[in-house]
Amino acid sequence: MKYAVILYDGMADLPVEELGNKTPMQAANKPVFDSLAKRGEIGLVRTVAEGLKPGSDVANLSVLGYDPKKYYTGRSPLEAVSIGVKMLDDDIALRCNLVSLSDEEKYEDKTMVDYSGGDISTPEAEEIIKSVEEHFGNDIFKFYAGVQYRHCLIWHKGTVDLGNMTPPHDISGQVVGEYLSTSENAKDLIRMMKESYDFLMKHPVNIKRMSEGKLPANSIWLWGEGKKPMLSSFEEAYGLKGSIISAVDLLKGIGQCAGMKTPDVPGSTGYIDTNFEGKAKQAVEDLNSGCDFVYVHFEAPDECGHRREAKNKVRSIELIDEKVLPIIIEGLEKFDDYKILILPDHPTPIKTATHSSDPVPYMIYHKKGEKENAYDSINEETAKETGNFIEFGPDVMKKFLEK
Repeated sequence: MKYAVILYDGMADLPVEELGNKTPMQAANKPVFDSLAKRGEIGLVRTVAEGLKPGSDVANLSVLGYDPKKYYTGRSPLEAVSIGVKMLDDDIALRCNLVSLSDEEKYEDKTMVDYSGGDISTPEAEEIIKSVEEHFGNDIFKFYAGVQYRHCLIWHKGTVDLGNMTPPHDISGQVVGEYLSTSENAKDLIRMMKESYDFLMKHPVNIKRMSEGKLPANSIWLWGEGKKPMLSSFEEAYGLKGSIISAVDLLKGIGQCAGMKTPDVPGSTGYIDTNFEGKAKQAVEDLNSGCDFVYVHFEAPDECGHRREAKNKVRSIELIDEKVLPIIIEGLEKFDDYKILILPDHPTPIKTATHSSDPVPYMIYHKKGEKENAYDSINEETAKETGNFIEFGPDVMKKFLEK
């Protein structure tokens, strides 16, 4: 038996006026996904438990079968693992975004123009983070470069009691002042954020970007604090050798902590221009080379939700249907039996441009256990109409893997 999870990050949504009051799932042409759903089980699953923030960290842990209330220690520690940072037991990791802020004189009056630093490239970002480390790095704080706008700060002997360190994608288009922590414990972090603007506006990378009409990545933004992660082995839990295929450090970090393979796929960007076919082919390669389980993660729907790009969100769903599912299904057909689970980790509604905790649609297809249901298409409404509901998120993995 082989198992494949295809995770459409942030796919679930609310009706969008631009799409004729349809959700992106309803508007998308996705014949392969719908065909599987017609012959499988569909329903809703609550991936974000009450009391938890609806982040991709918590939600993907839940989908993978890990109870976040037991295993979650923060987002950034998982990303730190992915980029090779060896955390000590008393280290705190924070996500360090490169963001684009507006040009008001006072930092508190600036607006979050772009949480991704104007889609900054990884080589450009590496130069900026090197300068940030030279400027702020010491025996207490050390900065590490990640991918594109996503980077890491390690705070030796730090604390997670920092007040409200707001994710920048939650405040797109908003004035940042009220979202800056006032905790005494966070004062050095907020100081570095404010000070970074002054020298990053003059950084050669940003001067070049502005000359080309691009947004400058003119500030660091710190959030996602957490302690060293302590995940148990996926193979020990389920008896399956697994692989996680993703463009983002968070998912790779989860995979590494769970003892899974985390291959790099050239051209994986985390956006709608990612190498869809390459990720699908990597999944098939892993299944052919000893893995029983693959978890293929696509960030594009989530990024489009954060950017309020309704048509691109629809297109990202369609691209996975066109370029990913056929390759993976063809690869799975070589095996005697297989199962496919398709779902988002959480909703990222176009209307709010941030994550929500609402339940999400799921689809489980089993080659030797095909079903026939009354729904020609899977979306938020048809999933709800079935009455199938998984209240405890990690149970979706148990259900998927049950014989």
